[in-house]
Amino acid sequence: MKDTRDVLLVDGYNMIGAWKDLSALARTDLQDARDRLLMRLADYQGFSGIRVIVVFDAYRVPGLGKSFTESKVQVYFTKEKETADECIERLVGDLSSRRRQIYVATSDMVEQHVIFGQGALRLSARELFIELEQNDKELGRKIKDEYQKKSTKNTIDSKLTPEMRKLFENWRRD
Repeated sequence: MKDTRDVLLVDGYNMIGAWKDLSALARTDLQDARDRLLMRLADYQGFSGIRVIVVFDAYRVPGLGKSFTESKVQVYFTKEKETADECIERLVGDLSSRRRQIYVATSDMVEQHVIFGQGALRLSARELFIELEQNDKELGRKIKDEYQKKSTKNTIDSKLTPEMRKLFENWRRD
């Protein structure tokens, strides 16, 4: 069956350059900045259900022109002399469907006028950052709620006094 989920296409280096924490990290370790971006987007994909594709320009890593999946996020390194904007434009053409919405996170709005004319929706770097922050807060609340549900169950641990728990923990460590 064909995947009809909504798609978020992200210009990776645009986001790294626009977000202060990743921008500062990229000056010392570009690979770590890419990894952190991918981790944030993987969490977002897992929570929102939106398919995420991240595109990086090959001019930073020459000669790649390959794609792979990392933490269920699709990652594209463009071919040599192909910009991320050109790759995103090609992907929008390939992914266009009446059943899905395509969002493009980029700070190069002028470069992407063709795909926005085709109906793709733009997310600025700031809008995506805010969306990811809200996602993290919501995910944190959900985890906290799940933990509270589990911790209210009638377990042996809940029946022990704090002194007994401490004693058992000391025995376990020995």
